[in-house]
Formats: sequence, C-alpha cells, structure tokens
Amino acid sequence: MTRRLGMAVLAALVLFGGILFYVGYGFYDVGADAPHWEITRKVMETVRNRSIAVRAGRIELPDLEDEQLVLKGAGQYAAMCVNCHLAPEQSDSEIRPGLYPKPPNLSEQRFDPKTVFWVTKHGLKMSGMPAWGLGHDDATIWSIVAFVTKLPGLSAEHYKDMVARAPPDEEMESMDKGDGKKPEKNGKKAGAGMSMPTEQKGEHKH
Repeated sequence: MTRRLGMAVLAALVLFGGILFYVGYGFYDVGADAPHWEITRKVMETVRNRSIAVRAGRIELPDLEDEQLVLKGAGQYAAMCVNCHLAPEQSDSEIRPGLYPKPPNLSEQRFDPKTVFWVTKHGLKMSGMPAWGLGHDDATIWSIVAFVTKLPGLSAEHYKDMVARAPPDEEMESMDKGDGKKPEKNGKKAGAGMSMPTEQKGEHKH
C-alpha cells in the first residue's frame, strides 16, 4: 500500500513538473491560427456549456414577441453583432476567418434565448466574445435576443428592411457625442415602455 502511494505521488510530481516545463518554456502555441488539441477543445467546451447552463437557468424571459423590441434588436445586431455572427445570405466577413473558436452563424443556428442573453451580456473568456453588458442595459440586450430568435429563416431583403426600420440607438448616439452618460440599467429604454426582467446575481467571479 505504501509503495503504491509513493508511486502515485511520484507520478503526480512528474506530471506536474512536465506541465510546468511545457508552460514555462512557452511550447504551447496560443495563436488563434493554431487550433486546440482535440482533448483541450472538448474540455473547454464542456466547461463553457455547463457554466452557461447553470447561470442562464436563473434568468426570466420577457415577451420576446414585441414588435418594437424585435426592431430595436435588428438595429443593435447590425451595429454590434453582424461582423462576427453574419446576416442572411452572408457567407463570411473580414474579421470572421481570424476568429478562434469560430462564432456561430446566428442567421442559420437557433439557440436558447436565456443562453443568448447570458452570453451577450457577460461574454466568453478567451473567445473574442465581448461582455456587452458592461456598456449596455438589460433592455438593449433583450432586444438583441428578441431579434436573434427571429433571424434564422429571414431573407436578406427582410433583414435589411428590419434594420432600416429600427429605431435610433440612444446609447450609440450618446457615445458618439461623448457626453459620458452611461446607459440606464433598469430597462426603462426598452422600446414600447416594456418592463425588462433583470438577471439574478450571485455567481462567483474568477
């Protein structure tokens, strides 16, 4: 028993030393044009999916069928999301080929609205997905979610029409003017005066 324990400790020390050596000498290529090992990718995807599922499960959905909310989201999507997540009948963009992991094409793929809200608000570490919640209120993010639920199946003409009919973006105009005002966080600017549910807090930061 003692011999087995000693061998296990020795093996653990050798493994730990090997990892330190590998990392310390910079052998691991962190370039976005060098894909992860398959096992690394699977582990990271599992961690990501479980983390999102646990946190998104506490979110309450608003009425995502509100036409004004959807139209507001069309404008937000065209301004903030389309370069990475594409539009109907758009095959690629200038920035998309250099992103790793590859962002999903939201004009073709459907995702749970709670997941879309959480990822849009908080972003994803080491993925290129920003935390839009740091500069936009929940109402604006919900508008993006409402539009994304309608996006798959839209024609290019319908998409362009919805973007053209989107209301002016007060947050963007405020930033352009440089007045330093931060967007409200209580959902009052949600379009059509809707009351937006706020996300329940309580998650740990790492």
